[in-house]
Amino acid sequence: MKKKTISFLLAGILLVSLLPACSANESSDPAAVPAATESNSENTAHKKMTEVTLNEVAHSIFYAPQYVAIEEGYFEEEGISLQLITGFGADKVMTAVLSGEADIGFMGSESSIYTYQEGANDVIVNFAQLTQRAGNFLVAREEMEDFSWDDLKGKNVLGGRKGGMPEMVFEYILKQNGIDPSKDLTINQSIDFGSTAAAFSGGQGDFTIEFEPAATTLEQQNAGYVVASLGVDSGYVPYTAYSAKSSYMKGNPDVIQSFTNALQKGMDYVQTHTPEEIAEVIAPQFKENDLETITAIVRRYYEQDTWKENLIFEKESFELLQDILQSAGELEKRTPYEKLVTTKYAKNAAK
Repeated sequence: MKKKTISFLLAGILLVSLLPACSANESSDPAAVPAATESNSENTAHKKMTEVTLNEVAHSIFYAPQYVAIEEGYFEEEGISLQLITGFGADKVMTAVLSGEADIGFMGSESSIYTYQEGANDVIVNFAQLTQRAGNFLVAREEMEDFSWDDLKGKNVLGGRKGGMPEMVFEYILKQNGIDPSKDLTINQSIDFGSTAAAFSGGQGDFTIEFEPAATTLEQQNAGYVVASLGVDSGYVPYTAYSAKSSYMKGNPDVIQSFTNALQKGMDYVQTHTPEEIAEVIAPQFKENDLETITAIVRRYYEQDTWKENLIFEKESFELLQDILQSAGELEKRTPYEKLVTTKYAKNAAK
């Protein structure tokens, strides 16, 4: 594995980029966010709340079940007062977790593998998987009804950070289609996470890889057009998961269980409600977008089976993740599933 400079995990750098996300409510961990409804307030008024800081890799509709859990007050029901921070990149999220600025991190699980193989003393363990497909899309400058991955040959694409899931899944798809990422096209990895859409609308690149709502925003501005879903073309991939330091989990098992319970409630909601209903619930988290846009994005993720029915991070998924890392040249040796994944909290929550 090419060494991940987990020295990039500098707490100081993190402080500059962390921005508090929208308020949260209840979750299945003993830490919730601001009370959402009067009834919720009454139910939790006499309950001792546990403060939990969650650092998320991005604030995206892609993570709808989490925001449902927040807005429906599931975290508060579980006794958790949740502080949600957006780290804008897995490296920054991992920095926050390692430094203790965040209790729980939400990011691609590849970061836990890198950190483990760098020799971290306090191992970062994944305890709940949220998404089972990639959540990003390939955006072109013009509509391409008959798009083929071969159309990328000779082109310049704004990609993701080397070693991060967005970039590795993209390269995995290219290889599956007989395209050499290093020879057949140019992938620009110099632009910070979250800034590629602005760079693309400013004239850089022929294509860009974008999450929502950036992909739809580019379409609304007539600055780009979604021509392919990486989530569909890559198949089922364990894209994002929740993790924490072993020491935190050992000292706060009830918090981890309650947190996971709240997430499962959010997952249950998206599995039993329509995109329109889901969009209406999470709309307060995305005030920069109108309800019609949020609904369209939720429907796009909903129809491609983005969210798992439960939060159990299966061994098969972990091995597929390592296959992708190896394919990208980012993994020299494989890590035992049992070292970095625990399923007991997710299994309990799913009962």
